[in-house]
Amino acid sequence: MGPLVNAQTPNPASSVHKAIQNHTNTIFDSLVAIRRDFHKHPETGGHEKRTAEFIEGYLKGLGLEVKSGIGGYGVVGILKGNPNGKKIAWRADIDAMPWDTPETGEFASTTDGVRHICGHDVHTTIALGMANVLVNQKEQLNGTVYLIFQPSEENYHGAQDMIADGLFDLISPDEMYAAHISPMPAGLVASKPGYLYADYKQINISFEQNQEQDSIIAFTKDLLLKLQNVAPDGKFWDTQNLMDPNIGIGNPNTIFKDYTTISNNIKVEEEDKSITVIAFVSASNKKRMDSIPELLRQQIAKSKYADDLIDIIYASKIFTYSPERGNIDNDGPLTTEAIETISGIYGASSAIPLYGAIPDGRGDDFAYFQQEIPGTYFLLGGSNFEKGIIAMPHSDSFKVDENCIKTGVNYFSSLILERVNN
Repeated sequence: MGPLVNAQTPNPASSVHKAIQNHTNTIFDSLVAIRRDFHKHPETGGHEKRTAEFIEGYLKGLGLEVKSGIGGYGVVGILKGNPNGKKIAWRADIDAMPWDTPETGEFASTTDGVRHICGHDVHTTIALGMANVLVNQKEQLNGTVYLIFQPSEENYHGAQDMIADGLFDLISPDEMYAAHISPMPAGLVASKPGYLYADYKQINISFEQNQEQDSIIAFTKDLLLKLQNVAPDGKFWDTQNLMDPNIGIGNPNTIFKDYTTISNNIKVEEEDKSITVIAFVSASNKKRMDSIPELLRQQIAKSKYADDLIDIIYASKIFTYSPERGNIDNDGPLTTEAIETISGIYGASSAIPLYGAIPDGRGDDFAYFQQEIPGTYFLLGGSNFEKGIIAMPHSDSFKVDENCIKTGVNYFSSLILERVNN
């Protein structure tokens, strides 16, 4: 991923950003204590009562207008500057996840079978820190800031539940932003326009049932497998290569772009008058994913089975992923501007563009907010390789360099202030 350096010594572009850094330094120890408290008391999606109560109390203590109980335990803090300015939202997910492997340490989880191993405790803490910092800069805000604390991200319900419960009747953001811990070094944030993660869908190809169905099935499986343009034994499949400086997602020539993959687990479902071949497809960008059904349709039309085809659709019968599963799709201009804004304030190595799409099945239901409001989702570095701290979400050894809290509060507070005043 190119030369990744720790960018904790920024070159402030103006006095307001220097003030943000000074205030972040002042509250940093208290934020670390908050993060450790969340970490010791993790709550899974739909059960974030203690976490939400703390958030609500903290925001009210800062003087923010607070809305709670949105879509479950969702909380929104509203910081009003000039009412005629832009309205910018920041989302933090607050839930932990079931995890049987216990952890050790001074602030290990005290809840059996539940851990913060995806970094949402850090995300929540950063957003609280941003609230604290931005309140201190209220006179500099030519607009309104919404801080959205979302429950139930791990089960992919929270964003939709908040929307269904009237979130956008309560607030009306022009733009939305979010970030997620990643194994990049602390001191670095990164993003890209479009897909940040590969999209995954189930595709159903249905034919009329007849005496040639075995041939039809074999033909269709072959068509599907030929869609894959990644060698089955190549470096693509080792996710450690995502951070390789030569082929990883930080290099414009990355191997993790312009790809389609097909799961070998192709199923066949038979009904009275039809057979359906069901496959699991992933693609690195929306254009590629959207083109697959029509490409298959064209190839089948040229075959002797053309008259037997009933339909080709993305659907959900067997697999988890369906057409309705939102995928992170960053707004192009906003993302480019956001990276340039952060790097312009904190140095060229603080925020970098990425290329391609991460192919290991990850996602985030922030995607559903993006379907309503244009915005950007960042990866936030949380590792310290010299200390052996690797912030790989959903792993037993997940750890975080807590300096990333300072990075997040500084970078994203400055970004929000600039966007509000843009």
